[in-house]
Amino acid sequence: MTILYCQQVKAELNVFRIVRFDLLLKYIAFATVVLSMGIYSLIQTYWFPQFSLFKVVTISSIVSTVLVMLLLTSFVSRKVWAVLSWFDKSMYPDLNGTWEGEITLEDGSNLVARAVIRQSLLATQVDMHGETTKSITLETTPTIEQGQRKLYYVYRSTPKNPEWHSYNGSTLFDIRTVGDKKNKKYELSGIYYTDRKTIGRIRLTQVCTNSNKDVSFY
Repeated sequence: MTILYCQQVKAELNVFRIVRFDLLLKYIAFATVVLSMGIYSLIQTYWFPQFSLFKVVTISSIVSTVLVMLLLTSFVSRKVWAVLSWFDKSMYPDLNGTWEGEITLEDGSNLVARAVIRQSLLATQVDMHGETTKSITLETTPTIEQGQRKLYYVYRSTPKNPEWHSYNGSTLFDIRTVGDKKNKKYELSGIYYTDRKTIGRIRLTQVCTNSNKDVSFY
């Protein structure tokens, strides 16, 4: 069931990333030219009047490398993300942080769950922990369907009991905003399916934006 469900969801999802990389590359190229010419002008005006224009090529390479490396760091990318989100309210949210919630099983019983989400402009990683099992990410895909923001998540769970076999599962999280402007938080909720032919629901609420906390139970 899980494999068929994953294939169906992947077929329905359009390839989506946090930002449009065609526009990002254009902006990086433009910023590289502007910064390189600015640096060249400063060097020629204040330090080396005979500085060769040919060396702009070297400066451009260094500038573009630095810009790309900065954008790939979590600190800088989240700052850029926050600025872009301020102008574009429909942009995909920054889900980085620590999450707490519960897993509802088929029989109606609930299990406490905690998670850490580490997200960049290129990738999203979800570490899910429960009292009896913990999961690692196999694949995640942020997506927007008809204006609704969602997170496609495939994982492998390893039970605490070594006699139990690991299993794979998947879910398509709906992303909701809860609370007021001062205490705005995100909530993830979705039905999960596993290759053990089980089904249930996962609900998580963001408790802080720190994605370096230890949320493991064991």
